[in-house]
Amino acid sequence: MLGRQFFVKNGRRLLTSNISSRNASCLVIAEHDYKAISQGTLSTVTAASKIGDVSMLVTGSGIDEVVKNASSIDGVKTVLAADNEALKNNIAENLAHVVANLSGSYSHVLAPASNNSKNFLPRTAALCDCSPLTDVSEVLSEDTFKRPMYAGNALATVQMSDKIKFILIRATSFDKANVGGGSANVDNVNVDLGEVKNAGNFISATVAASDRPDLTSARVVVSGGRGVKAAENFPIIFDLADKLKGAVGASRAAVDAGFISNEHQVGQTGKVVAPELYIAAGISGAIQHVSGMKDSKVIVAINKDKEAPIFQISDYGLVEDLFNAVPDLTKKV
Repeated sequence: MLGRQFFVKNGRRLLTSNISSRNASCLVIAEHDYKAISQGTLSTVTAASKIGDVSMLVTGSGIDEVVKNASSIDGVKTVLAADNEALKNNIAENLAHVVANLSGSYSHVLAPASNNSKNFLPRTAALCDCSPLTDVSEVLSEDTFKRPMYAGNALATVQMSDKIKFILIRATSFDKANVGGGSANVDNVNVDLGEVKNAGNFISATVAASDRPDLTSARVVVSGGRGVKAAENFPIIFDLADKLKGAVGASRAAVDAGFISNEHQVGQTGKVVAPELYIAAGISGAIQHVSGMKDSKVIVAINKDKEAPIFQISDYGLVEDLFNAVPDLTKKV
């Protein structure tokens, strides 16, 4: 990778970048799988573009392929590439120090509101004596934003006064930036964390392997709730999702009952999704769940209780036992 050089050592930036400090200059912290930038990051680029010029920081070890992908994103003017073994596994302490030492050249630092970003960005903001703003769903101006509160039942308008504004973006609220039309410059960031890298050690990561689409970026999501009654009944939900080439979700009640693992949970304490089609089978429609899927383009509810709250937000509703309706629907797709 070619480009200008930066150097960060022991929490001090020894060489300054040629990006001048000015209003509305944004640094987006990329999430990736070492091949392509995540869908949430693409939405974050769109949000940042509403504020000002966009640069993107890509971290990891052996990141040439993903840096190339990042440089082709529409709206990104500069890609900063921090290639270092200490950044390979997204240890929050290491990443926070790198971002903190680069953030002085920007007015805004943004990341998708994922578990990883919620881990490192508040640490970064604290190192810069600033406060982060989470779950931003709308950009009103350079310093004013909207975010949901009370499980989405209220929207707060927040004006930030910090010199550097650290923001976590609700990805489902913004369109994804296009990939392939950009031609950003690439600048290398040489990182020496010194003693900082000893603050935490990577032990292992357990990732559930699946051929299905990622829940947060799937075009179709089929979710099951308490009405599925048992873990052994969940295959009917999986069968319909597979027929529709979709992802499988679940309500918190289903997860707490042990019907399915928690990486499938949709809602306030789970994942926020906004697919083109969301099918809720055996889900009553508690506020906690609705807050994670109410932005779906089309919502279909299947529930034998005609008074279930889920019907109030659904575009199509079927009052029927899911054990009859879901297999029939699977056959007819």
